[in-house]
Amino acid sequence: MSPAAPAIEHAHARISGGKPLFEDVAGDIGVSFEFFPPKTEKMEETLWDSVKTLEPLQPRFVSVTYGAGGSTRQRTHATVERIARETSLAAAAHLTCVEASRDEIDEVAREYWAAGIRHIVALRGDPPEQGKRFEARADGYASAAELVEGLKKVAPFEISVAAYPECHPEAASKASDIDNLKRKIDAGADRAITQFFFSPECFFRFQDEAAAAGIDAEIVPGILPVSNVAQTRKFAAMCGASIPAWMDRLFEGLDNLPAARQLVAATVAAELCGQLYAGGVRHFHFYTLNRAELAYAICHLLGLRPQNTAQEQAA
Repeated sequence: MSPAAPAIEHAHARISGGKPLFEDVAGDIGVSFEFFPPKTEKMEETLWDSVKTLEPLQPRFVSVTYGAGGSTRQRTHATVERIARETSLAAAAHLTCVEASRDEIDEVAREYWAAGIRHIVALRGDPPEQGKRFEARADGYASAAELVEGLKKVAPFEISVAAYPECHPEAASKASDIDNLKRKIDAGADRAITQFFFSPECFFRFQDEAAAAGIDAEIVPGILPVSNVAQTRKFAAMCGASIPAWMDRLFEGLDNLPAARQLVAATVAAELCGQLYAGGVRHFHFYTLNRAELAYAICHLLGLRPQNTAQEQAA
């Protein structure tokens, strides 16, 4: 062995803690995936390819987003119903308070229940015009907490709500944002799913703050595998997330190299998930942007396998 070898080994031990990040993963995780309703036939084809690719991982649920101001109401409803009808997946529909009366929202919820949808992601929602503040209608739900309470009166839905590890951009303070989350949980929400973030410390700190405020519901980290930094910046501006400068550096020069960009995106997101797993996290929610590859790869690294694999091997 050359004299330099021990120094290299010691450097690796300092960086990795002495073992690979994914060495101890056991596949003991639960995952969920988020999609958005497609606008075109081509986008619909991409979405259903992704749904079918991810279905064998048997996620806890998959959710379908709802456009600003309810702009995708019909497409959201159609997508959720098709998932429920044509797959084995538990489908969850997003529902917001924006530009609709209580009666209208309650009717949408009743339609979902009649269609066999038992899970709602209840959100206050974004105004149709970006940059404007949310204003509740006099006859509408004024907040996500009110929406949760109203939905529980319609039917015994399972309800997920949003949480903001770096604080909602409209919140007066971090404390008031945590208080708002507690109101949603106290109103009957079963879990909170966080907006995306890029450091494990951000999530663990938020977990501690929520626990200190008396929130004992499940808090699931929302993971966004980033392949387009410019697009992610737009998302981040809307939800109060910060993008570290090092991420810009990692993606610099990859605009015309999509395969390399995918590899970098997978590496960044996988490392975050590996660190969360090492810290005890066992549930993950992936913002797929209707593409399966990155989410599937990360789930694989965390030890999750298609449920029929063992049976096929035994056959």
